[in-house]
Amino acid sequence: MFGKEKAGGSLGIYIHIPFCRRKCDYCDFYSLAGQEGRMDGYQRALLAHLRETAFAAKSFVVDTVYFGGGTPSYYGERRLRELLSAVKKCYKVSKNAEITCEANPDSADFNTLRALRKAGFNRLSLGLQSACQTELEAVHRLHTVEQGDAAVAAARKAGFANLSLDLIYGLPAQTVSSWWNTVEHILSLAPEHLSCYGLKVEEGTPLAARVADGRERLLSDDAQADLYLWTVSRLAQAGYGQYEISNFSKPGFASRHNLRYWMSEPYIGFGPGAHSDFGGRRYSWVRSLEGYISGVLEGGRLLDSEDLIPREERGCEYLMLRLRTAQGIEEWEYRGNYFMDFGPIEERLKHFMAQGWAEKTPQGRWRLTPKGFLVSNQLLADLLERQERSRLSDLLPRAQARFQGRK
Repeated sequence: MFGKEKAGGSLGIYIHIPFCRRKCDYCDFYSLAGQEGRMDGYQRALLAHLRETAFAAKSFVVDTVYFGGGTPSYYGERRLRELLSAVKKCYKVSKNAEITCEANPDSADFNTLRALRKAGFNRLSLGLQSACQTELEAVHRLHTVEQGDAAVAAARKAGFANLSLDLIYGLPAQTVSSWWNTVEHILSLAPEHLSCYGLKVEEGTPLAARVADGRERLLSDDAQADLYLWTVSRLAQAGYGQYEISNFSKPGFASRHNLRYWMSEPYIGFGPGAHSDFGGRRYSWVRSLEGYISGVLEGGRLLDSEDLIPREERGCEYLMLRLRTAQGIEEWEYRGNYFMDFGPIEERLKHFMAQGWAEKTPQGRWRLTPKGFLVSNQLLADLLERQERSRLSDLLPRAQARFQGRK
C-alpha cells in the first residue's frame, strides 16, 4: 500500500551533531558555538533515541549512515565511535554501507581520522570552502589553507579512499580569478567528490547584517552564475560528473546518502532539527538542544512537525527532487508510481528545452541543463503551477529547507 515502506528495504540514518567551535558568518543551520559541557548529555540522548527507534526499523537494512552538523569532528572521535557502534548494534547495517562523517580541518588531525576509519567510517566530507586565506578570514573560518591541505593528507594517511571536499563560490572578497585558483588547487588534491555551493545570504546571520548595512559587497547574481557554469565545465574536464545541482563526483563516488534525499528513499534522522521520511510520514524533531535532550530522556515534547504524505504530493516531490539530479524524470515512471498526468509537465519541459534549460536524453528522460539548474526554483514552481496543484505551492520552500546543504 502506498505510504508504507517495503519490508526489508534499505534505510538511511542521519545523525545531527549541533556543536561547532565557532559558527561561520554565513551559517543558519542549527548549531551551537562551544558548549562542550553539554556534549555528554546530548550523547546520552542520542544513544537512547537510537535504541528506542530501532524496533520500527528492524526489517530494514541500513546502507547509508551520515554524521552531519555542526562539526562532528569537533564532537570528538570517542563519542562518534560510540554512536556508530550503537547503530551497528541496534540496526541491520550492510557490510558495504556508506558511512560518512563531516569534519572541519581544524579538528581533523591524523589520530582522530585514523580512529574513525578503524571504527568503520569510510567516507569523509571536509569543509574547506576556499583555498584563499583572505576569503576564509572574511567569513571567520577557523582553519587556514595550509590546515586544509594537511587535513586532506591526514585523511589519506588514515585510509580514507572516499573523500569529499566542500567549496563555496560568491564569498566576500572573492574574485573570478581567486575562485579559479581555488578550484585548480582543490583539483590538485584529487578528491573523489566535490560539493560546490553558491553563497546564500541567510536572514539572521552576521553576514546578512553586514550586507544589509553596506559593510559587505558580494558578487552579483550574474557573476555567481558565470562562476557556476565555468565550474561545471571545468570539473567535467577533470572527470567529475555532475549528478545533482551542487554535487560532482568521480565515477562510482556519488554520495549514496545524498541520493536518498533526491530519490525519496526512506531515512531516519536523529538530533535537534533533524528530519525523517519513513513509513509514509515526514517528521522532524524540535530545533533545540535542551528540548531534544528532555524530549528523549524525560518524555518532553520531541516532535516538531509531522505530515502524512498523500500520493499527489509525493508526485510533486518527485518532480522537484529528481529534477535536481542528472537522472531527471521519466513519463512512465511518473505515471506508474503516482497516477498523474504527465502531459502538462512535458509541454513545459519542451518550452524549457527551447530556452536551453532542459534536455531529453536518448533514453527518454527529461533533465535540467546546467543553465536550467541556475533557475531551477522558478522552473519547478512553473511545473507545479502547470500541474494545477496550487494547494501544494508551499512544497518548494519546504523541500529546500529539508535538503539544504546536504552533501
